[in-house]
Formats: sequence, structure tokens, C-alpha cells
Amino acid sequence: MAEERRFRSACGAPITLRRRQHSASCRELAVRGPRLQLRSLSAATSAVWLAAYGLFALSENSMVLSAAIFITLIGLIIYLHFVKIDQESLLVIGSLGIQVTSSYASGKESTIFIEMGQVKDVVINEAIHMQKVIYYLCILLQDPEDPQGISEVVPLFQSSKPRLDCLIEVYKSCQEILEQRKTAPQSNKIK
Repeated sequence: MAEERRFRSACGAPITLRRRQHSASCRELAVRGPRLQLRSLSAATSAVWLAAYGLFALSENSMVLSAAIFITLIGLIIYLHFVKIDQESLLVIGSLGIQVTSSYASGKESTIFIEMGQVKDVVINEAIHMQKVIYYLCILLQDPEDPQGISEVVPLFQSSKPRLDCLIEVYKSCQEILEQRKTAPQSNKIK
């Protein structure tokens, strides 16, 4: 069962939240940002190449044009492979853990997995950025030496930066699974 809803990011860009429930204790939540616009890419490339042509006209050195083409292509490859994230997803499996995946525009994927035993909680946090309050979802990791302490905070959806209404949807889904995990050991002890 998959469900899609449209939201806005902190900067106002349209984003889509796709929720997929694989089982009662397994959910996948994916936030997809806007696709790379060919118009903006063409405008940036044209601006660089026009500036290079202007320099070529002044200096009459063909290396200027070659360097501009080379730098533009290398810059585009770096941007698509390391910067532009198309989708960020969260796979929450109650008995195993949480998998966080970032899919880049080039097709590259970056994945981290956090065992459920390390997860203390999933919370919505707030930060002040450029005279604005922004909200972000994060996983609190339990300190192995101090059960009441937090060893690390893992922020989620750093690229898409969904607004609070979208984060609440993701938060509720995560909390449902975390609550199942907390009540499951207690129900086993009663029997």
C-alpha cells in the first residue's frame, strides 16, 4: 500500500512524501525533491560559455574556450554525483533497525543503517537558520555506557528540508513502529 502527498520544503520548493507500508512493523518513507531543471542547467552553462567566448575574443587564446568547456563538464559531473540529491528515504523495520538512503541525480546511492537497539527515539528538533526557525527530524542514538544518555544525533532529510507538516507525518509513522517495539517485550514478559 503506497500513498503520496505533496508538501513544500523549508525554502518553498515542492516535495513529495511517499509512504509505503510493507507490514505492520515495516514502513518506507521517501521524500523526493524537485528534479534538475534543464532550463536552469542550460542557462548556467550558456552563461559560463558566453563569458569564456568574451575572454576568447579579448585574448584570442583558444585555451580559454577549451578550459571553459572542460570546467563546465567537470563541475556538472561533480554536482550530479556529489551534491544534487533527488530522493531521501527512511526504511523503518521494527525488529531490525532504520535504513537511511540518499539517491543522487547521477544514480549513486548512499546508505546508512542504524540497529534498533541503538535507537533511543526519533524526534523533531528545531534550529535557527538565517533568522528563521527550521524544523528537522533526527534519530537519537542511545549511549552504550549511559542508558539515559544520548551518544549521537543523526539528522534526516538534510537535502530536501521538509516543512513541519511533512515532518509530523514521518514522525507519526516512526513513532507507531517504535511504540510497537517498546510494547512487544512487555507483552512477551506477561505470558
